[in-house]
Amino acid sequence: MNERNPAPGGLALIEALVNTLDVETGADTLDTPRNRERFGFAAEEAEDVRVLREALRAACLAHAGHGTATALGPLLAAAPLRVAVGPGGEAALRPAGAPTLTARVAEAIAAGAADGTWHRLKACEAEDCRWAYYDRSPAARRRWCSMSVCGARTKMRTYRARKAAPGRPGGAGASGAAGDAAPGAGDAQGSV
Repeated sequence: MNERNPAPGGLALIEALVNTLDVETGADTLDTPRNRERFGFAAEEAEDVRVLREALRAACLAHAGHGTATALGPLLAAAPLRVAVGPGGEAALRPAGAPTLTARVAEAIAAGAADGTWHRLKACEAEDCRWAYYDRSPAARRRWCSMSVCGARTKMRTYRARKAAPGRPGGAGASGAAGDAAPGAGDAQGSV
C-alpha cells in the first residue's frame, strides 16, 4: 500500500513483484503486457513467475515473524550466481547466465543479505493485505505496510473483540459506561 518509499537497490524489484497481487481484491496485474516487460518474462512464463512471487511473499512474511520460507531456496537454485570483480576490486554476485527474472531476484537477495537489508523486506501481517514493504523503522519491528490503514484496522478489530468478550471489563454483559468508551476516549463521564 505504501509505494512512496520503495525498498533500496534490487529489493525494489522484489517488492514490486510481490505487490502485483492485491490480496484483498484478488486483482493480479502480473501478466499485463506492462508488467511482463517491466519484470522481463514471456507470457508463457507467467505461472512460474506467480510461483516465484508467492515464494517471495512467504519469505517476506517470515521476515515479519509469520511462517517459514521453504519454497524460495529451490526456486533460486535454478539461477546460479557468479562473483564479479570490478576494476576497483569491488565484488558482487551476478547472474551466471542470462539475467532472467529469477537470476535478478537471486542477485538482489544476495546483495540484500550482504548489506543487511534483505531481512527488512517484509509482508504486512494483515491477512487481507500481505503487501510487501521495506521496514525502515530503527528497530526493524514494523508489522504493517501502513499504520494508518492495516495497523488501524487490526487495532480496531482487537478492540472490538475485547469489548465484545463476555466476562471482560467492557465486554458483553458488563455494566456501566466504561464498555462504551472508544480507545483513547479519556475518563470523562458520558464520553462516547
